[in-house]
Amino acid sequence: MEFKNDKLNEFEEYIKFRKVAIIGLGVSNLPLLDYMFDKRAKVSIFDEREEKQISKEVIDKIKNYGFKSYIGKNSLENLNGFDIIFRSPSCLPTRKELQQEEERGAMVTTEIEMLMKMCPCKTIGVTGSDGKTTTTSLIYSILQNAGFNTYLGGNIGNPLFTKLAQMKPEDIVVLELSSFQLMGMEISPNISVITNITPNHLNIHKDYEEYIEAKKNIFKYQKENDILILNYDNDITRECSKQAKGKVTFFSRKEKLDNGFIVDGRCIKKCEEGIREHIFNGEDAILRGNHNLENIATALAVTKDLVPAEQSIETLKSFKPVEHRIEFVKEINQVKWYNDSASSSPTRTLSGLNAFDEDIVLISGGYDKNLDYKPLAKPIAEKVKALLLIGQTSGKIFEVVKQELENQSKSLDIYMCETLEETVKLAKKLAKPQNVVLFSPASASFDMFKDFADRGNQFKQLVNEL
Repeated sequence: MEFKNDKLNEFEEYIKFRKVAIIGLGVSNLPLLDYMFDKRAKVSIFDEREEKQISKEVIDKIKNYGFKSYIGKNSLENLNGFDIIFRSPSCLPTRKELQQEEERGAMVTTEIEMLMKMCPCKTIGVTGSDGKTTTTSLIYSILQNAGFNTYLGGNIGNPLFTKLAQMKPEDIVVLELSSFQLMGMEISPNISVITNITPNHLNIHKDYEEYIEAKKNIFKYQKENDILILNYDNDITRECSKQAKGKVTFFSRKEKLDNGFIVDGRCIKKCEEGIREHIFNGEDAILRGNHNLENIATALAVTKDLVPAEQSIETLKSFKPVEHRIEFVKEINQVKWYNDSASSSPTRTLSGLNAFDEDIVLISGGYDKNLDYKPLAKPIAEKVKALLLIGQTSGKIFEVVKQELENQSKSLDIYMCETLEETVKLAKKLAKPQNVVLFSPASASFDMFKDFADRGNQFKQLVNEL
């Protein structure tokens, strides 16, 4: 008998002729334009950018569909009288315009929340300040190679809401979930992961507590039979276990757990009732760094009841770094160049530095997210032979490194640069054979680039032109 998604069918019947607001014409909401037109909803579009910043193709589609549109800085002043509002992740649910509409009776949601509410199959969600993209990609690869029909979405992959009609109960949906996507969400995945929680996005969130609470939504609505995978080494995630409704599994690199998954040196071990079984040798992985061994251990914890370990290991051995995450670009005159553009916080750059034993020429700096750069100072003083700084945070990084160098009575060549092109050319002059040039900004990209991918691609292009 052919499967019918009753929840989806009910929603599609409900949405006909309803007043629907779509806030933000980003990646997650664009597929909703075709979908809502097909379902005959009465749609209004809101976007706080200027029209010239939105692609002509999208503007033309809105006009062809006959949707109302409110474009520009004060567009949300027109948000009134809707049945359902799809907000983009960047439009936080704390916006007064959204709260007023919700109080009036509107449903305020997101593409990803509605996907999860109507998904007919198992959902796996991964969040965290660092490592979530690699961990999500590892889980997806393991499941896909094991023969599951698997969908990848959320913060990576494609928006999946419009794929709901294709999904079957035996499929698996794997989602990377940011704090912005989780904020306000009232449903949690069947298997949830928090890789770690450290300060991030404090230029957008009201405070660190709001950021933490958003992350916790990934397990807040779980049920008794659901699973939560947590980092034992992170104080905040370890404490999350006390609030968990489902079964908790820990992973750790610092503690010899009796139950869970541990990174012991370069080995990953599965622990049950104090018995530790060696299941993977990190030397067999292409991925570099202890933080990636943690990501592998997490992926094994997630898939342990779904895929035999020996089958997962074959996937892990061949898994290559996700683009812009300690991604090898090129070797020039015995110097290896790595693109780590996705490292948009100090903790992520710290993981990048710790992935190498070689002397490092570090290119860092970017858009300021109001983060503390002191944790980077000592590792830079100890592992970096030359530091090249660009962007808004260059001064912040310079000050903390300078202070650390003075404390240690050390010296380090530090260069303040104007452009990425300048840093790449200078790095080539400074790097010696057997050195590594690491582009790891420890900052967001929006001061000089469209996003971290644009930043990484420009870096790779410059390196390949050397």
